[in-house]
Amino acid sequence: MVFPFILPKIAAHWFFTFYRAARKLRGHAFLYCRNSATKPSFSVSQAAAATASKSTGDVPDTADKNVVFDFDGSIMRSTALFPYFMLVACEGGSLLRAVILLCAFPLVWALGERADAGVRVMAFLTFFGLRPKDMDLVARAVLPKFYMEGLNAHVYSHLWLPARRKVVVTSTPRVMVEWILKEYMAADVVVGCELQTVRVGRGLYFTGLLCAPGLAPVLKAMTKTFEAERAIADVAVVGSANQLDHPFIPYSKEVYVVNGESTKNGWLPREKYPKPLIFHDGRLAFLPTPSAALAFFLFLPLGVILSVIRMSIGIVLPYKINFAAAALFGIRFRVRTSGTETGVKRRGVLYVCTHRTLVDPIMLTTALQKPVPAVTYSLSRLSEVIAPIKTVRLTRDRARDAETMSRLLEHGDLAVCPEGTTCREPYLLRFSPLFAELTDDIEPVALDAQVTMLYGTTASGHKWLDPVVFFANPAPAYRVEFLGAVPHEWTCAGGKPGPDVANWVQRRLGEALGFECTGLSRRDKYMMLAGNDGVVAK
Repeated sequence: MVFPFILPKIAAHWFFTFYRAARKLRGHAFLYCRNSATKPSFSVSQAAAATASKSTGDVPDTADKNVVFDFDGSIMRSTALFPYFMLVACEGGSLLRAVILLCAFPLVWALGERADAGVRVMAFLTFFGLRPKDMDLVARAVLPKFYMEGLNAHVYSHLWLPARRKVVVTSTPRVMVEWILKEYMAADVVVGCELQTVRVGRGLYFTGLLCAPGLAPVLKAMTKTFEAERAIADVAVVGSANQLDHPFIPYSKEVYVVNGESTKNGWLPREKYPKPLIFHDGRLAFLPTPSAALAFFLFLPLGVILSVIRMSIGIVLPYKINFAAAALFGIRFRVRTSGTETGVKRRGVLYVCTHRTLVDPIMLTTALQKPVPAVTYSLSRLSEVIAPIKTVRLTRDRARDAETMSRLLEHGDLAVCPEGTTCREPYLLRFSPLFAELTDDIEPVALDAQVTMLYGTTASGHKWLDPVVFFANPAPAYRVEFLGAVPHEWTCAGGKPGPDVANWVQRRLGEALGFECTGLSRRDKYMMLAGNDGVVAK
C-alpha cells in the first residue's frame, strides 16, 4: 500500500537529479568551448567583448583603468558562499541558528550554492530576525580575517592594485562584504543583494528576504560609477565557473577569466595584506565549511565535558601532578627558561606577561609551580570565583592602581599584563609604563596560546565563557617562556624613564614570540571590535 505513494517521489527525485546534471554539463561545455578557443583579438565593440576572454597566463594591464571584479571566484580563491553565511549565523546569531543553517545545506546544495535560490535560502536562515547592528559588528570584527585569508594573491597583486577605479559585484548580501572591500581594500563601489528590514517597536530587524535581485541594480551602480551608458568598464575580471560574469561581460571592453590554476597557489601572505589584521573577534577559529561545521557540532558536547574536567584539574589538583593530568586530557604545555636570574630581591618579582587569554596568570602559576597573584582590569565574577589564584581588580585610576600593586609586591611576587587586554594575532599592543615605575625586579614572560576550533577571548560576547571555551578545544596549547630579569641599565633605577622601559620590555617579548610591536591600545581594540571604549559603566 505504501509503494504507490513512494514511487512518484522516487521518480521525481531522479528526474530532478538528471535535470541538474544536464544543466551542469551544459554549463561546463560552454566554459570549455569558450576557454579552449584560440586567443582572440580584443575589440572595444560589445560583440567581441561578449565572447573574448583572457587566460591567467596573459594578464591584462589594469593600470589607470576602470575594472569590474567578481568577488566570489576571482578576488576570492574559493567560490563557496556557505562558510561566510555560517560565520554570520554563528557569530551574529546563535549556535541554534548555525545548526539550522547546517541542516539546510543539503537543500542549498540541491538548489545550487551560487544560484539565486540557494542564496535566498541561506540569506533567509542567516538573517531572519537578526539586527543590522549585530551584522555590522560581524562585518567589522569577524569576516575580514576569513575574507583576507581567502584572497587570491594573483588577482589582488596583478589586477586589483594597479586598477584606478574598482567596482565589485557579489552574489552575497552587500552588507557581508562592503566593510572589508571599502575599509581594507579601498573599493569604490560594492554591488550585491540588498536585504529587507522591518521595524518592530524601537528595534530594526532583517526579514531575511532579498530586495530586487537581478541585473538592474548591478548595471545601475556600474553606470553611475563610470558615467557611461554602454562600455562602462575597461576590464571585467570573472571566475571561470561564475554565473555573474554574463551580465556585465557585454558592457566591458576586455574580459579576464580566472581559471583554477591561479587559485591553487594563490594564498596571500599576511605581510601583503591591504591593511594589518591586528584585531578580530568571534569564537570560531576555523572557516566553517559544511564538513568542518558538522565536525564542530559533533565534537562540541565532548568539548564541554573536557573543558569541565580540564578546569577542575587546575582548581583541585596540586601543582606537582597537574602537568601530567592536563597532558592526559589533551592540554599541550611547554615551559622554557632563558636569560639571567635576578640577584638579591628587596620585594617580590613583577612578572610582566603578554596577554593572550584570561588563563594567562594560571598558566604562569602552573609553570612556576607556586601561586602568584594577578591584577586584572575586567574579569567576570564567575572567573574570579573559580580561579585557583588570587585576582585583584584595578580601577584604571593610576594613583590607586599603583598603590595596590606596590602593596601586593611587598608581600610577594605579582603577575601583570600591561597591554590591558588580549590580542589574538601576532602583535603586541602598547604597554602601560606603570609597572616600570613600581619596581626594578622585573622579569618578562612570553605567553602564547594556540587553538584549533574556538577562541577563548571575546570583545563583544560573554566574557565569563572565555575559560570554558578555551579548554573546550580538542588540544589547547600554551607556551610559557621566562626571559630573565630586565638588566639594571634598562630600569628606572638605571636612569631610564618608565615609557622607555615599557617599550624595551615590549620589544623583548615581541622578539621572543616573533610578534610585531604596535602603539595600539585597549581603547583602539574595543572601538574596532565592539564600537565602544571597553569601559563598562557601573
